[in-house]
Amino acid sequence: MVVLSLLFLLNLKGFSQAQVLSEGAKISVLTMGPTQEELYSAFGHSAFRVYDSLQHIDAFFNYGVFNFNQPHFYLNFAKGNLNYMVEAYGYSDYRDYYIEHHRFIHEQILNLTSQQKQQIFNYLIWNIQPQNQYYSYDYFYDNCATKIRDVVKSVLKKEVDFDSTYIKTNYTIRNLTDLYLHQQPWGDLGIDICLGLPMDKKASPYEYMFLPDYIESSFDHATNVAIGQPLVKEKIIVYEPKPEKAPFHWYHPWIVFGIFLAFSSFLTWRDWQRKNLSKWFDVTLFLSIGLLGILLLLLWTLTDHKAAANNFNLLWALPTHAVVAIVLMLKQKPKWLRTYFLVTTILTALLLSSWYFLPQSLNVFLMPVVGVVLLRALINCRYKYSKYESAYSQ
Repeated sequence: MVVLSLLFLLNLKGFSQAQVLSEGAKISVLTMGPTQEELYSAFGHSAFRVYDSLQHIDAFFNYGVFNFNQPHFYLNFAKGNLNYMVEAYGYSDYRDYYIEHHRFIHEQILNLTSQQKQQIFNYLIWNIQPQNQYYSYDYFYDNCATKIRDVVKSVLKKEVDFDSTYIKTNYTIRNLTDLYLHQQPWGDLGIDICLGLPMDKKASPYEYMFLPDYIESSFDHATNVAIGQPLVKEKIIVYEPKPEKAPFHWYHPWIVFGIFLAFSSFLTWRDWQRKNLSKWFDVTLFLSIGLLGILLLLLWTLTDHKAAANNFNLLWALPTHAVVAIVLMLKQKPKWLRTYFLVTTILTALLLSSWYFLPQSLNVFLMPVVGVVLLRALINCRYKYSKYESAYSQ
């Protein structure tokens, strides 16, 4: 059986027309649970399964594949031009992979007519042909989960109705991603820094389906209008691992940034007492934050990462900080430097005081870092330009 299934898969791309399924064929939606091994795997995964014992078919259709051998892959990845593709594999291999990594597997066997099954199978075979298999990936609107919904809607059109009234929450897209990143605070922080205001859009129930869990629940609440019955005929729990307790890590952002704030506060107090600024620290701080600001600006303006637009993190990660860091290394300090730090002090203080009222939800882990920027900007603007030559120590 396994050998015949593999032989079938090897020949899938050789035919423009799909094999005719038998009456007993089954088409399922598979939902695989998340794992904290990698950031991308923390959200789970979705796929199709086509099973026909008479035709020796047991195929796993995966829309989450990318090819490192694509021309200019890394450049396109950085620019946000992510070309993903769909591939077909033997189901048992992928089932065993997810079980090995302790990720749950839920199978929803769809309640379809023979004609509907064949239509979906025809589409999947068409889709894995080399000329059709690539698509432009989007984190939230066109990914491995939304493709499951879109294939069904594209093929069956009005014959399927998704009832979204079961969703009672009013989450934004950022809220939805946060639900899956409690065990990955650094990954959550990175996403919140790099992605801007579009993440804070209130998600419609339809948009919830960028997450595999909501694909599963949405199919549970869908109807096959053509036959007047629920779209899911049977739900099978293929594998359900025991829940694991989240481990404690000392390098949590609160701890790391809390120590950073404490050290910076002590250094600033010492500088204040000695009237002697720590040049090395200010250069390192403002250069690092300025370079981050330049990266955020480039993500917004020069890439196709749509979710990186209108990023309010640029209110504290000013790209101009990188220029100021270079100026601080010069022996002759320009007069505008004190004014710059005064403006930075005011802007940073306003940002911290309005943190929870901004249109974009900024990550609370960043508050100690922004506090450090405020402290160093404040002590720098305390000194007049005429004292700059003696104010800095090496």
